[in-house]
Amino acid sequence: MKGMILAAGLGTRLAPLTNHLPKPLLPIGDRPLIYYNLLLLKKYGITDVAINVHYQGKKIIKELGSGAAIGMKITYSEEPHILGTGGGIKKIEDFFGSGAFLVINGDILVDIDLDKLVSFHHKKNGIATLVLRQNTDPEQYGLIEVDASDHIKNILSKLPPKKGRTQKRMFTGIHVIEPRALNYVPPGTFYSITDAYVEMLQKGEKLFGYSMSGYWNDIGVLERYNEVNQQIKEGKIRLKYMRNGATA
Repeated sequence: MKGMILAAGLGTRLAPLTNHLPKPLLPIGDRPLIYYNLLLLKKYGITDVAINVHYQGKKIIKELGSGAAIGMKITYSEEPHILGTGGGIKKIEDFFGSGAFLVINGDILVDIDLDKLVSFHHKKNGIATLVLRQNTDPEQYGLIEVDASDHIKNILSKLPPKKGRTQKRMFTGIHVIEPRALNYVPPGTFYSITDAYVEMLQKGEKLFGYSMSGYWNDIGVLERYNEVNQQIKEGKIRLKYMRNGATA
């Protein structure tokens, strides 16, 4: 399986830290943020990875290079004009080939068993699987409604309410996607993958939600960045994939 890290964002919520450094290169503990997600993917055998870049993208490319230093192969997709979560994935759809692929937001810190996630995706046989989690304020991150069978029934309340009970979850920024899902994304333009998912539901496609319970944090805002950075330094956050001498 191939993977992609979305790293083209402007990082405006982290200013002034991002005035001269792209968000993926901000230090978390003793290494830049993006290394954590790279090492998570590597832990589960996903070593062929694409990274889309826009804001100060050359610095990311210079830092990571080919990926060989950490035993990975990195392909870069440079976006002169930012394309959004959907447009960015669509731009390099040929990279993914014919199999399902995994996409992860570049501004989260997460510890999740990707083997279990991928197994769930293949078992459900849907067009995409979104990783969800409980949150006291799910609307803050994007409200997703799922039923007892893990079918996603609504996204951001953009569809009419469905009969039957659903659970409210938030989207973590991690998803496993089948290549045909990109048929719902127009090429060469800014487009959100969320809008594509809504259209998929409207067309009767099956999307599933995978509930995670491990560590997750969105560090795209200054307050949480500072908090997480300090906790990592103090050893209060322990990530399984960073054990056994993981280096970057």
